[in-house]
Amino acid sequence: MNKRSFEDFHLSEEMTRALDLLKYEIPTEVQSEVIPRALKKQDLIVKSQTGSGKTASFGIPLCELIEREGYKPQALVLTPTRELAVQVREDLADFGRFKKIKATAVYGKESFILQEERLEEKTHIVVGTPGRVMDHIERDTLRVDAIKYLIIDETDEMLTMGFAAQVEAILKKLLSNRVTMVFSATMPKKVEKLCHTYMKDPTSIEIELMGITTNAIEHCVIKVTETGKMTLLKNLTNVENPKSCIIFCRTKRQVDTVFAELEKANYSCEKIHGGIVQEDRFAIMEGFKMGNFRYLVATDVAARGIDVKNMTLVINYDVPMEKESYVHRTGRTGRAGNEGKAITFVTPADGKLLSSIETYIGFEITKIEAPAQQVATEHQKAKHNINGKSSKDTMKLHINGGKKKKLRAVDFVGTIAKIPGVKAEDIGIIAIQDDLTYIDIHNRKGLIVMRALSTSTIKGKKLKVSKAIQN
Repeated sequence: MNKRSFEDFHLSEEMTRALDLLKYEIPTEVQSEVIPRALKKQDLIVKSQTGSGKTASFGIPLCELIEREGYKPQALVLTPTRELAVQVREDLADFGRFKKIKATAVYGKESFILQEERLEEKTHIVVGTPGRVMDHIERDTLRVDAIKYLIIDETDEMLTMGFAAQVEAILKKLLSNRVTMVFSATMPKKVEKLCHTYMKDPTSIEIELMGITTNAIEHCVIKVTETGKMTLLKNLTNVENPKSCIIFCRTKRQVDTVFAELEKANYSCEKIHGGIVQEDRFAIMEGFKMGNFRYLVATDVAARGIDVKNMTLVINYDVPMEKESYVHRTGRTGRAGNEGKAITFVTPADGKLLSSIETYIGFEITKIEAPAQQVATEHQKAKHNINGKSSKDTMKLHINGGKKKKLRAVDFVGTIAKIPGVKAEDIGIIAIQDDLTYIDIHNRKGLIVMRALSTSTIKGKKLKVSKAIQN
């Protein structure tokens, strides 16, 4: 059992304050193994699953080692996706807040000029996707002559996505005497080759999969036909009644189909996949983290870089094609000491995929029966819109506009969050129906929001806003 505390790492007073503020008390296994070695500037190869706390394992030492007065970037963190780049940048900003560490994220489909302007300012750590990082290096908008620390995060995913050539090109541009740390959920030969070619006598750390996968997450499978999945999904969500849930599908088309069916049934939900524009993807993820809607239908693009508190349920509507994706998907729940549940829908055609997953994770997943229709109907009375605020602090607003006016949760959040005196955390569940929308406003801000919306527009539309009549 891990007996360490963060005090054992003898961190600076500024770092200790930041960790206290973030409620970091007992380090996870990967943090216990990595942080002391990283502080000694050792090259590391770390095999660790998602949800194990690895961002803090490299983020805390980076912020501790960075020289505050330096103007040029001193550290580079490579990530496979834009979402993960943004998440890591936010975490680094939290860890380094009292040391005044400045972290900047660069990724595709965002203005290159805007990123160039950020990089011209004092920047200690750059986090980015390989393609955009290489673009900045080649255009001399990212100076790498002072980079002493390189982190390659989710390395297996990065190489699987075809970034191998770009990663190697970046490695060749950096100082040869840098510290390099590689983090990967799996260690295929292409990752091993990269490590042996570009690292100096690295120390290997492997965090056991079993401790992460089985202790905090209840894994189940339900047998179903392809045509029976939607009925099963509705029955299951009625019975499980989760606080927060991601529903994973294999394809963008499947996400669109499932989302449309749930939206038609008045579920509080949103969708995210690679076909959704970047700005909306970020807004949707922020809304999900804040609890503005309860269900997120997603492809694997959402499996990495998401850290949502109190995620109680993950549903694999489709069995993932890659066994590693199962761990990444289900790792969205059961995080930070909380318990979670992962339920996978398995059709007769999915037998080989399921067997591959079970071999990979090292145990047989429990088979359970689908909930009976009668039981599901009885549970249907439990509404899909919930919040944890007391009724006296929350006002439910009624707005005369909804799906038919093409209004989405991100439209309401964007307008309300700009109201003076109102913050994003004051916005609760947003339930959008065909012709009307209900929004919970927390922390006694209901009247402020109602008055402001009565004189403003949402997505260019003037809407009538009133206090909803509670049943």
